Amino acid sequence: MTSASEAPWRLFRGDGSARSVTLPSAPPWRSFTPAQAARPELPYLIEERHANVVNAALHLRRPLLVTGPAGTGKSSLARAIAHELGLGRLLRWPINSRSTVKDALYQYDAIGRLRETTLSRDRGEREPSIGTFVRLGPLGNALVPSATPRALLVDEMDKGDVDLPNDLLTVFEEGVFDIPELSRLPEDMAEVEVRTHDHQGTVRVHQGLVQCTEFPVVIITSNGERDFPPAFLRRCIRLDLPVPDKKRLCSIVAAHLGQDALRDADDLVEAFLQRRGTEELATDQLLNAVFLRTGGVDLAADGLLNAVLHQLTGAM
Repeated sequence: MTSASEAPWRLFRGDGSARSVTLPSAPPWRSFTPAQAARPELPYLIEERHANVVNAALHLRRPLLVTGPAGTGKSSLARAIAHELGLGRLLRWPINSRSTVKDALYQYDAIGRLRETTLSRDRGEREPSIGTFVRLGPLGNALVPSATPRALLVDEMDKGDVDLPNDLLTVFEEGVFDIPELSRLPEDMAEVEVRTHDHQGTVRVHQGLVQCTEFPVVIITSNGERDFPPAFLRRCIRLDLPVPDKKRLCSIVAAHLGQDALRDADDLVEAFLQRRGTEELATDQLLNAVFLRTGGVDLAADGLLNAVLHQLTGAM
């Protein structure tokens, strides 16, 4: 009989003994192989009334401001929209306290240009184009003219500086921005090839101006930690995602791990709901617990379930 310490799922045993192991298959949402990336997105489960709000934003060409607690699927919604509408790879702008609109539009490596220009002159070679040192940011890439719009996720807006929403107003209203380093060039250098944020080559910029032909599909997420100015809210369509109830949780588990996994997960769903009543938890924590259960892991052993369903805020 196999002891608990020798259970097959225990790859690491902490006994200092080296052994040859093969990692089991990763959860569907934690696989990063090219084959996985090429697979269709897992179905995103959304109520019709919420999908209608998404469609309103699409028709109005307005940013979609998605609010809700952690784990309600805000970022996943952006990926689902990009996938279902065939908008290409999702552009992502993760917000932090140092985020600025300028950096999200483009970055210019002035020091790199000076260094490479000096080296080229010393070697008697032609100076590199200024476009070599300009790279569009995620927002700038989303505004590049194209026949179909790109999808842009502006993730966790409430983590940014208090002035960031107001700084976005002009860009969201006009869909255009200027690159001064290029607009100052002489007329015979008006066309410049610059690098894209998504590493898909270069795009041509005329006289430093980038003007979208189709406003991008912009999804802005917020955990509701801060209020935004009315002028910013007026330019957005707002969608509030509630925490999923038991029926929806079961549907999410089945969609990600199959009906077989759901049959043995009722106690985990109940434990998750009970804890969520007093603690902040995310839905993917429940998926983690069910995935481990399907792999033969005893979640009751040594408080393992507490480690997986740990509260996200406050004291541990």
